[in-house]
Amino acid sequence: MKSTWEWLRTPVLAVCVMAMSGCTTYVATQVTAFSAWSGSDATRTYAFERSPAQQNSIEQSTYEQLVANELDLHAFRRASNTAARYLVGLSYSIQSDTMTVTQPVFYGNPWPGPYWRPMGPFGPGPFGPFPAGYTSQTFPVFTHTLAIRMTERASGKEVYNVTARNTDEESSLVRAMPYLVRSALADFPLGNGVVRTVRIPLDKRGGAASNEVPVAPPAASSQ
Repeated sequence: MKSTWEWLRTPVLAVCVMAMSGCTTYVATQVTAFSAWSGSDATRTYAFERSPAQQNSIEQSTYEQLVANELDLHAFRRASNTAARYLVGLSYSIQSDTMTVTQPVFYGNPWPGPYWRPMGPFGPGPFGPFPAGYTSQTFPVFTHTLAIRMTERASGKEVYNVTARNTDEESSLVRAMPYLVRSALADFPLGNGVVRTVRIPLDKRGGAASNEVPVAPPAASSQ
């Protein structure tokens, strides 16, 4: 049977585990998709479309390559801007914030021994644990966001728009980007209005594990 301290300690430890993302073994990303997709494998040619601010950007090229690697898994083939069926645009951002976790602090029995301990509103009486107050800790957190938008080049019609967002203590967008890309394009194409959480395991070096997948692999398709 658990002691009063063990019962009180359980939710406190749960809060600590959830707060300290460094203790987790995966990256959880929320994915939201809007879709009017009706393409086939034979028409999955694409080119990247850049905003004026993204022209000649090395950072943009780096993220485009990550997206291209994932699109390859879904039978997409990169083509010239004039020959591509679809144009793929990327937008991304990082925002900083803080998270505060408040938890009770308990002191144990200062007089150990087999004393009678009447129950009080906070557990055992004057010889048992009792709350001394609360303590708060504040942690910096960062929200990373990636949006991928696909349009038909000829008509300009939007056919797929997916946003991936995760929050942790990582202050670098470039380190978060592989998880965002994999999560955004997992199980492409998602249905219209789908919102879900994708969890990607971490390997021992802190990167995405190459031998694990966050969700079911895409269905086999003809090339």
